[in-house]
Amino acid sequence: MQNQNITFLGCGNMGTSLISGLIANGVPTSSLFGIDPDENQRHRAESRYGIRTAAGIAEGVPDADVVVLAVKPQTVMAVLAEVKAPLQSKRPLILSIAAGIRSGTINNALGGAWPVVRAMPNTPALLGCGATGLYAATDVSADQRRTALHIMQSVGVAVWLDDESQLDAVTAVSGSGPAYFFLFVELLEKIAAEMGLTPEQARLLSVETALGAARMLKEAGEDATTLRHRVTSPGGTTEKALQAFKEGGLEQLLRRALAACRDRSVELAQQAD
Repeated sequence: MQNQNITFLGCGNMGTSLISGLIANGVPTSSLFGIDPDENQRHRAESRYGIRTAAGIAEGVPDADVVVLAVKPQTVMAVLAEVKAPLQSKRPLILSIAAGIRSGTINNALGGAWPVVRAMPNTPALLGCGATGLYAATDVSADQRRTALHIMQSVGVAVWLDDESQLDAVTAVSGSGPAYFFLFVELLEKIAAEMGLTPEQARLLSVETALGAARMLKEAGEDATTLRHRVTSPGGTTEKALQAFKEGGLEQLLRRALAACRDRSVELAQQAD
Protein backbone atom coordinates (compact mmCIF):
# COMPACT_ATOMS: atom_id res chain seq x y z
CA MET A 1 0.00 0.00 0.00
CA GLN A 2 2.82 2.39 0.87
CA ASN A 3 4.38 2.11 -2.58
CA GLN A 4 1.20 2.34 -4.62
CA ASN A 5 0.16 5.44 -6.53
CA ILE A 6 -3.48 6.34 -5.95
CA THR A 7 -5.25 8.79 -8.24
CA PHE A 8 -8.58 10.33 -7.26
CA LEU A 9 -10.93 11.23 -10.06
CA GLY A 10 -12.85 13.87 -8.14
CA CYS A 11 -11.68 15.94 -5.19
CA GLY A 12 -15.06 16.61 -3.59
CA ASN A 13 -16.02 15.86 -0.01
CA MET A 14 -15.80 12.07 -0.18
CA GLY A 15 -12.65 12.06 -2.27
CA THR A 16 -10.82 14.41 0.08
CA SER A 17 -12.12 12.47 3.11
CA LEU A 18 -10.38 9.39 1.74
CA ILE A 19 -7.25 11.41 1.02
CA SER A 20 -7.25 12.72 4.58
CA GLY A 21 -7.82 9.25 6.02
CA LEU A 22 -5.03 7.70 3.99
CA ILE A 23 -2.55 10.39 5.01
CA ALA A 24 -3.56 9.92 8.66
CA ASN A 25 -2.84 6.20 8.22
CA GLY A 26 0.66 6.79 6.93
CA VAL A 27 0.27 6.92 3.16
CA PRO A 28 2.73 9.54 1.85
CA THR A 29 1.29 12.53 0.03
CA SER A 30 3.68 11.83 -2.85
CA SER A 31 1.65 8.67 -3.60
CA LEU A 32 -1.63 10.57 -3.92
CA PHE A 33 -2.84 12.55 -6.93
CA GLY A 34 -6.12 14.40 -7.42
CA ILE A 35 -7.85 15.23 -10.69
CA ASP A 36 -10.74 17.66 -10.77
CA PRO A 37 -11.85 20.26 -13.32
CA ASP A 38 -12.96 22.54 -10.49
CA GLU A 39 -10.11 24.88 -9.53
CA ASN A 40 -11.51 25.43 -6.03
CA GLN A 41 -11.62 21.70 -5.35
CA ARG A 42 -8.04 21.29 -6.54
CA HIS A 43 -6.84 24.21 -4.43
CA ARG A 44 -8.52 22.76 -1.34
CA ALA A 45 -6.87 19.37 -1.89
CA GLU A 46 -3.47 20.96 -2.43
CA SER A 47 -3.61 23.42 0.47
CA ARG A 48 -5.15 21.11 3.07
CA TYR A 49 -3.42 17.85 2.25
CA GLY A 50 -0.33 18.77 0.24
CA ILE A 51 -1.05 16.46 -2.67
CA ARG A 52 -0.46 17.14 -6.35
CA THR A 53 -3.49 17.86 -8.50
CA ALA A 54 -4.38 18.55 -12.11
CA ALA A 55 -7.40 19.53 -14.13
CA GLY A 56 -6.74 17.03 -16.92
CA ILE A 57 -6.91 13.25 -16.94
CA ALA A 58 -3.61 12.54 -18.65
CA GLU A 59 -1.34 13.81 -15.87
CA GLY A 60 -2.25 11.51 -12.98
CA VAL A 61 -3.87 8.47 -14.54
CA PRO A 62 -1.11 6.61 -16.47
CA ASP A 63 1.07 5.98 -13.37
CA ALA A 64 -1.78 5.00 -11.04
CA ASP A 65 -1.95 1.60 -9.33
CA VAL A 66 -5.40 2.50 -8.02
CA VAL A 67 -7.93 4.91 -9.49
CA VAL A 68 -10.65 6.04 -7.10
CA LEU A 69 -13.75 6.98 -9.03
CA ALA A 70 -15.18 9.73 -6.83
CA VAL A 71 -17.33 11.67 -9.28
CA LYS A 72 -21.08 12.19 -9.46
CA PRO A 73 -22.93 9.17 -10.91
CA GLN A 74 -24.26 11.16 -13.86
CA THR A 75 -20.72 12.00 -15.01
CA VAL A 76 -19.21 8.51 -14.59
CA MET A 77 -19.62 7.35 -18.19
CA ALA A 78 -18.08 10.51 -19.63
CA VAL A 79 -15.13 10.25 -17.23
CA LEU A 80 -14.58 6.57 -18.03
CA ALA A 81 -14.59 7.33 -21.76
CA GLU A 82 -11.87 9.92 -21.17
CA VAL A 83 -9.64 7.70 -19.01
CA LYS A 84 -10.04 4.48 -21.00
CA ALA A 85 -7.04 4.99 -23.29
CA PRO A 86 -4.57 6.30 -20.65
CA LEU A 87 -5.44 3.39 -18.32
CA GLN A 88 -4.74 0.60 -20.80
CA SER A 89 -0.98 0.26 -20.25
CA LYS A 90 -1.13 -0.34 -16.48
CA ARG A 91 -4.77 -1.45 -16.01
CA PRO A 92 -5.03 -0.29 -12.38
CA LEU A 93 -7.65 -1.25 -9.83
CA ILE A 94 -10.78 0.88 -10.18
CA LEU A 95 -12.32 1.64 -6.79
CA SER A 96 -15.69 3.24 -7.44
CA ILE A 97 -17.65 5.15 -4.81
CA ALA A 98 -20.12 6.39 -7.43
CA ALA A 99 -23.56 5.38 -6.17
CA GLY A 100 -25.70 3.19 -8.40
CA ILE A 101 -23.10 2.43 -11.10
CA ARG A 102 -22.61 -1.32 -11.33
CA SER A 103 -19.21 -2.94 -11.66
CA GLY A 104 -20.23 -4.48 -14.98
CA THR A 105 -21.11 -1.07 -16.37
CA ILE A 106 -17.66 0.24 -15.39
CA ASN A 107 -15.98 -2.90 -16.72
CA ASN A 108 -17.70 -2.68 -20.08
CA ALA A 109 -16.95 1.03 -20.41
CA LEU A 110 -13.24 0.28 -20.00
CA GLY A 111 -13.18 -2.60 -22.46
CA GLY A 112 -13.71 -5.65 -20.23
CA ALA A 113 -11.66 -7.91 -17.92
CA TRP A 114 -10.95 -5.03 -15.57
CA PRO A 115 -10.41 -5.15 -11.78
CA VAL A 116 -13.30 -3.16 -10.31
CA VAL A 117 -14.32 -2.79 -6.66
CA ARG A 118 -17.52 -0.96 -5.78
CA ALA A 119 -17.80 0.79 -2.44
CA MET A 120 -20.89 2.24 -0.78
CA PRO A 121 -19.68 4.59 1.97
CA ASN A 122 -21.83 7.03 3.91
CA THR A 123 -21.44 10.65 4.95
CA PRO A 124 -19.96 10.01 8.44
CA ALA A 125 -16.84 9.02 6.49
CA LEU A 126 -16.27 12.77 6.36
CA LEU A 127 -15.51 12.50 10.10
CA GLY A 128 -13.59 9.24 9.88
CA CYS A 129 -16.45 7.15 11.27
CA GLY A 130 -18.09 5.91 8.10
CA ALA A 131 -19.61 2.52 7.32
CA THR A 132 -18.89 1.04 3.90
CA GLY A 133 -20.03 -2.01 1.96
CA LEU A 134 -17.55 -3.41 -0.59
CA TYR A 135 -18.00 -5.71 -3.56
CA ALA A 136 -15.15 -7.03 -5.73
CA ALA A 137 -15.69 -8.16 -9.32
CA THR A 138 -14.11 -11.40 -10.53
CA ASP A 139 -10.97 -9.81 -12.00
CA VAL A 140 -9.87 -8.31 -8.67
CA SER A 141 -6.82 -10.00 -7.13
CA ALA A 142 -6.35 -10.75 -3.44
CA ASP A 143 -3.80 -7.93 -3.15
CA GLN A 144 -6.21 -5.51 -4.80
CA ARG A 145 -8.96 -6.55 -2.38
CA ARG A 146 -6.63 -5.76 0.51
CA THR A 147 -5.79 -2.40 -1.02
CA ALA A 148 -9.46 -1.47 -1.49
CA LEU A 149 -10.26 -2.53 2.07
CA HIS A 150 -7.36 -0.50 3.44
CA ILE A 151 -8.49 2.61 1.57
CA MET A 152 -12.07 2.41 2.84
CA GLN A 153 -11.03 1.49 6.38
CA SER A 154 -9.08 4.75 6.50
CA VAL A 155 -12.45 6.51 7.01
CA GLY A 156 -14.28 3.96 9.18
CA VAL A 157 -15.44 0.35 9.10
CA ALA A 158 -15.83 -1.66 5.88
CA VAL A 159 -17.37 -5.04 5.15
CA TRP A 160 -17.10 -7.30 2.10
CA LEU A 161 -20.26 -8.46 0.35
CA ASP A 162 -20.63 -11.71 -1.58
CA ASP A 163 -23.16 -10.40 -4.07
CA GLU A 164 -23.25 -6.99 -5.76
CA SER A 165 -27.02 -6.79 -5.27
CA GLN A 166 -26.36 -6.56 -1.52
CA LEU A 167 -25.03 -3.05 -2.12
CA ASP A 168 -28.66 -1.98 -2.59
CA ALA A 169 -29.37 -3.19 0.94
CA VAL A 170 -26.25 -1.38 2.18
CA THR A 171 -27.59 1.78 0.57
CA ALA A 172 -30.87 1.34 2.42
CA VAL A 173 -29.24 0.64 5.80
CA SER A 174 -26.04 2.67 6.06
CA GLY A 175 -25.76 4.70 2.87
CA SER A 176 -29.02 6.56 3.45
CA GLY A 177 -29.16 5.62 7.13
CA PRO A 178 -27.68 8.83 8.57
CA ALA A 179 -30.70 10.74 7.22
CA TYR A 180 -33.05 8.50 9.21
CA PHE A 181 -31.23 9.31 12.43
CA PHE A 182 -31.09 13.01 11.56
CA LEU A 183 -34.86 12.95 11.06
CA PHE A 184 -35.44 11.22 14.39
CA VAL A 185 -33.27 13.75 16.24
CA GLU A 186 -34.96 16.58 14.33
CA LEU A 187 -38.35 15.35 15.55
CA LEU A 188 -37.06 14.87 19.12
CA GLU A 189 -35.90 18.49 19.13
CA LYS A 190 -39.17 19.76 17.72
CA ILE A 191 -41.39 17.86 20.14
CA ALA A 192 -39.15 18.64 23.14
CA ALA A 193 -39.54 22.35 22.35
CA GLU A 194 -43.30 21.89 22.10
CA MET A 195 -43.18 20.35 25.59
CA GLY A 196 -41.59 23.50 26.99
CA LEU A 197 -37.82 23.16 26.58
CA THR A 198 -35.92 25.92 24.86
CA PRO A 199 -34.63 25.12 21.34
CA GLU A 200 -31.08 25.13 22.71
CA GLN A 201 -31.97 22.71 25.51
CA ALA A 202 -33.91 20.48 23.12
CA ARG A 203 -31.02 20.29 20.67
CA LEU A 204 -28.33 19.63 23.28
CA LEU A 205 -30.31 16.90 25.02
CA SER A 206 -31.40 15.23 21.77
CA VAL A 207 -27.96 15.25 20.15
CA GLU A 208 -26.11 14.07 23.25
CA THR A 209 -28.67 11.33 23.82
CA ALA A 210 -28.16 10.08 20.27
CA LEU A 211 -24.39 10.24 20.66
CA GLY A 212 -24.45 8.47 24.02
CA ALA A 213 -26.74 5.72 22.75
CA ALA A 214 -24.51 5.17 19.70
CA ARG A 215 -21.42 4.93 21.88
CA MET A 216 -23.12 2.39 24.14
CA LEU A 217 -24.04 0.30 21.09
CA LYS A 218 -20.44 0.34 19.91
CA GLU A 219 -18.55 0.13 23.20
CA ALA A 220 -20.72 -1.71 25.72
CA GLY A 221 -20.27 -5.11 24.11
CA GLU A 222 -24.02 -5.83 24.15
CA ASP A 223 -26.59 -5.82 21.38
CA ALA A 224 -29.35 -3.27 20.87
CA THR A 225 -32.07 -5.54 22.25
CA THR A 226 -30.20 -6.09 25.54
CA LEU A 227 -29.46 -2.38 25.94
CA ARG A 228 -33.09 -1.48 25.20
CA HIS A 229 -34.34 -3.90 27.84
CA ARG A 230 -31.96 -2.40 30.39
CA VAL A 231 -33.43 1.06 29.87
CA THR A 232 -37.02 -0.21 29.94
CA SER A 233 -38.36 -0.73 33.45
CA PRO A 234 -41.66 -2.68 33.61
CA GLY A 235 -44.54 -0.25 33.96
CA GLY A 236 -42.22 2.73 33.61
CA THR A 237 -42.04 5.74 31.33
CA THR A 238 -39.82 4.18 28.66
CA GLU A 239 -42.12 1.20 28.34
CA LYS A 240 -45.04 3.54 27.64
CA ALA A 241 -43.11 5.30 24.89
CA LEU A 242 -41.99 2.06 23.27
CA GLN A 243 -45.54 0.72 23.40
CA ALA A 244 -46.70 3.82 21.51
CA PHE A 245 -44.05 3.16 18.85
CA LYS A 246 -45.24 -0.43 18.53
CA GLU A 247 -48.91 0.50 18.31
CA GLY A 248 -48.04 3.11 15.69
CA GLY A 249 -46.42 0.49 13.46
CA LEU A 250 -42.84 1.71 13.67
CA GLU A 251 -41.32 -1.60 12.54
CA GLN A 252 -43.62 -1.87 9.53
CA LEU A 253 -42.97 1.75 8.61
CA LEU A 254 -39.21 1.22 8.79
CA ARG A 255 -39.51 -1.88 6.63
CA ARG A 256 -41.36 0.08 3.97
CA ALA A 257 -38.84 2.92 4.13
CA LEU A 258 -35.81 0.64 3.71
CA ALA A 259 -37.50 -1.33 0.94
CA ALA A 260 -38.33 1.91 -0.91
CA CYS A 261 -34.72 3.04 -0.60
CA ARG A 262 -33.37 -0.32 -1.79
CA ASP A 263 -35.77 -0.45 -4.72
CA ARG A 264 -34.82 3.06 -5.80
CA SER A 265 -31.16 2.06 -5.68
CA VAL A 266 -31.95 -0.84 -8.02
CA GLU A 267 -33.86 1.48 -10.38
CA LEU A 268 -30.99 3.97 -10.57
CA ALA A 269 -28.50 1.18 -11.34
CA GLN A 270 -30.75 -0.12 -14.12
CA GLN A 271 -31.04 3.37 -15.61
CA ALA A 272 -27.24 3.68 -15.68
CA ASP A 273 -26.74 0.35 -17.50
